[in-house]
Amino acid sequence: MKFPCLGSGAWSSPTRRDFLYGLGASVGSVAFTSMMAGELAAKTTNPLVPRDGHFPARAKRCIFLMMEGGPSHIDTFDPKPKLKDLHLKKFTREGEMKSRMESGERYFVQSPFAFSRFGQSGADMAKNWEHLQNVADEICFYRGCQVDSVNHPTAQYQMNTGNRFGGDPAMGAWVTYGLGSVNQNLPGFMVLPETSFPQGGAANWGNGFLPAQYQGTTLRPKGSPILDLQPPKGITPEHQRLNLDLLGKLNAQHKQRHPQHGELAARMESYELAFRMQMEVPGVLDLGNESEAIKEAYGIGQKTTDAFGRKCLLARRLIEQDVRFVQLYHATWDSHDFIKRAHGNLVPQIDKPIAALIADLKERGLLDETLIVWCGEFGRSPDNGIRAGSVAYGRDHNPKAMTIWFAGGGVNAGHTIGATDETGAEASENVHHVRDVHVTLLKLLGLDDNKLTYFHGGRYKQLSQFGGEVIKELIG
Repeated sequence: MKFPCLGSGAWSSPTRRDFLYGLGASVGSVAFTSMMAGELAAKTTNPLVPRDGHFPARAKRCIFLMMEGGPSHIDTFDPKPKLKDLHLKKFTREGEMKSRMESGERYFVQSPFAFSRFGQSGADMAKNWEHLQNVADEICFYRGCQVDSVNHPTAQYQMNTGNRFGGDPAMGAWVTYGLGSVNQNLPGFMVLPETSFPQGGAANWGNGFLPAQYQGTTLRPKGSPILDLQPPKGITPEHQRLNLDLLGKLNAQHKQRHPQHGELAARMESYELAFRMQMEVPGVLDLGNESEAIKEAYGIGQKTTDAFGRKCLLARRLIEQDVRFVQLYHATWDSHDFIKRAHGNLVPQIDKPIAALIADLKERGLLDETLIVWCGEFGRSPDNGIRAGSVAYGRDHNPKAMTIWFAGGGVNAGHTIGATDETGAEASENVHHVRDVHVTLLKLLGLDDNKLTYFHGGRYKQLSQFGGEVIKELIG
């Protein structure tokens, strides 16, 4: 007897879990299970076919700017004048430091950066954001987010997948699972990492328990963005087509004997996608046909901004080709000491490229339908463990306060939502767990977190883990 293998769309002999799950089935639930299996089978025929969301979307696509390491909100977008009065005074909040990794005395540290307000909205920014201040009115700043972990890998996983312990699908995987991919010649979820992957590795953009077709496709930061994109010399498209047809026939026979192996179907589809990518990818990745003015605006050709400028311009070109979700990684913002030097070097690397990306999308009429998200995995503390008298001031990890900002895609531009306390140690207004940020992101893309589920491990799973609420103030 064959049963539908829930969550894969394949029909196979039941596992013990499947058997027990079906014991209590009524006639109605049997009909429902059959219908669901049919829908899943249709999805696996072409799992990336474009699909409508659960309700009208404010954004059609997302560019996610991940600042690995945890940028300091106190030194970027959330000024704390109180720290000037407390500078190098002992940190005395009772019990706050007992769970910290470092031991010994701790001292408050003021920001080494001057702040001002920019745009008609009066957005707070450190003055070393010399270019982003020009698009301040396009940005919605959110200061109320909190996460659970002080460790980089687990915090990265939680920000990217909703689960601190890894193994779950990334946001981009959930989005492409829910909406499919408009451009069938390119992956729906693409990632532009640093030369070294972030802590936690490729699981930050993995498909988790979703079918393998939904995992992120990485572009290498140096050399050829995709290895072996072009066929060997003398191999024509006709030769490749014949080889793929033969391989597809053999794989189809094997798949018929082993329908429970979803990875085989994903591999077959990846071969076909790779074949189609040979025609489209080289043109998309070639920045040579961009004007000199555009390349200058993104900082391409300039030592400080070239690397991230290329990523931002490539992200614009990818979303122009209807790639659904593009994630960019930058550096490490883990500034435990010398924060003036560390953040002082990091901000100029991304300031001009990101400002150019926002302005470029707006000029092309794409900003309203493209959601941009900027964040790290957590914020930083108002204190550090460097003894008084040292100049190596830095900040510790802080899961209780951080700044995330959004632009485009239906967000409440020109507003600052939420607040932290007078030292920036903890979110104090409009406080939400990161799961609510995820739910809001999905909402803007037309997806309902409670409906975007996948049956795995005996239960329906979702990005928020167990549900969340939309942060209404973030939506324009």
